[in-house]
Amino acid sequence: MAADGRTFFQQARAGNVTKDSALLSGIEHELKVGDTIGVQYGANKARCTVTWVINAGAPQKIQVGVQLASNQECPWKAELSTIGKTVSTSLQNRRRWARHKMSFPMELRDERVNTPIRVNASDVSGNGCYVETILPIPIGTNLKVDFWIESEKITTSAIVRTCDPGVGMGIELTGLSPHDRERFHKHLDKLDPRISSSAEHDNASH
Repeated sequence: MAADGRTFFQQARAGNVTKDSALLSGIEHELKVGDTIGVQYGANKARCTVTWVINAGAPQKIQVGVQLASNQECPWKAELSTIGKTVSTSLQNRRRWARHKMSFPMELRDERVNTPIRVNASDVSGNGCYVETILPIPIGTNLKVDFWIESEKITTSAIVRTCDPGVGMGIELTGLSPHDRERFHKHLDKLDPRISSSAEHDNASH
């Protein structure tokens, strides 16, 4: 039931899922905090309460946070173990590369709309980065990312791994070859040599 009192049914994208909550993006009908909506994933259904609402504009449209109503079984429960494994693997890969807390210019393109977004990434490594934005892109969205290594433009595929509404999003660079990833790592070390020296000291200590 939308805020105008009319029933609706549509597909939406879920992100930031937990056993009792989720972020839904792509909603095309006005909702308000406190509304109860039905959510279906596969053959599983549940009632949820809307906890917050943001009109994010295209391509996310309206984003809402939902909480499972009491006595409702999580409809995406089977997916949580898969998500946990993916996040664990991502974290392990991230630890292989020194993280540079610096401003690094990039251009992002959501593959569904191909509209470029120019950002300054922070907390950058050879594996990915964090982008501060009040309107982050939902988890699982595939992106194209452009950035420069000195005078060479690099284009790679990427995926949104974390989404913090009103704060930012974590992006994993999935399409870099081992060679380009190593070049990017060295380029970041050159721009921010203090982190590189610190990482080498930590490794020597271990």
